[in-house]
Amino acid sequence: MKILFVGDIVGRPGRTCLRDMLEKVKSNYNIDFVIVNGENAAGGKGLTKKVLSELFLYGADVVTSGNHIWDKKEIFSFIEKERNLLRPLNYPEKVTPGKGTGLFKTSLGVIGVLNLSGTALMPGLFCPFHSVEEPLKELRQETKVIVVDFHAEATSEKMAMGWFLDGRVSAVLGTHTHVQTADERILPQGTAYISDAGMTGALNSILGAKKEIVLKKFVSKLPVRFEVENKPPYQFNAVIVDIDVVTGKAVSIERLFDLHLQES
Repeated sequence: MKILFVGDIVGRPGRTCLRDMLEKVKSNYNIDFVIVNGENAAGGKGLTKKVLSELFLYGADVVTSGNHIWDKKEIFSFIEKERNLLRPLNYPEKVTPGKGTGLFKTSLGVIGVLNLSGTALMPGLFCPFHSVEEPLKELRQETKVIVVDFHAEATSEKMAMGWFLDGRVSAVLGTHTHVQTADERILPQGTAYISDAGMTGALNSILGAKKEIVLKKFVSKLPVRFEVENKPPYQFNAVIVDIDVVTGKAVSIERLFDLHLQES
């Protein structure tokens, strides 16, 4: 089973990339299932119902998220109803809307998707290492093919999660930092790993935001309001993981970094 995991979609440029490139990528690589991190898809922070519908229309099967999932207040009106939208599972279970795991049917069998948030340099959620245990047991009762989006800042915490879950999930794929890392590999027990899948958005930006505004913040030390950079070229960042559906182990992991030159 080939899984395409698309790194953080940032604003309209990211959505444009997904719209114009996803079907070609799916066809060229014989993709069976698409996971997209969409927590920055609406205006650079958060997610609206309209934008979520766009991501599904363009070909996403599941949308994962992270700490910015709550930035658009509209999210509270629909997150409970969207079974293909996940938020980090280590938020307080009974008081936080939404869910952090899901089981999804594909032509090759069932896949489990699990969304986690790190805590190093991130909001103080429950420990991801302890929080993952019970949900993982439940998923493994239904399928051996399990993909984890670990939305975290520190590469050390991401690597630790990769080793912690090695042999128990098919892939641990990092998000949040918006910079694609070159450390993709298959760990000894068969889990595909990368510290960060990168971002899908404006290339000549700082993490998807207008570089002039970000530079002003660093130089002046004054607060600024970030704005999404909308000028092309745009970058498409993703990873492809090929998984043995019988064993749940990864066969290969490949990074994608492509450019899209059109206006949004």
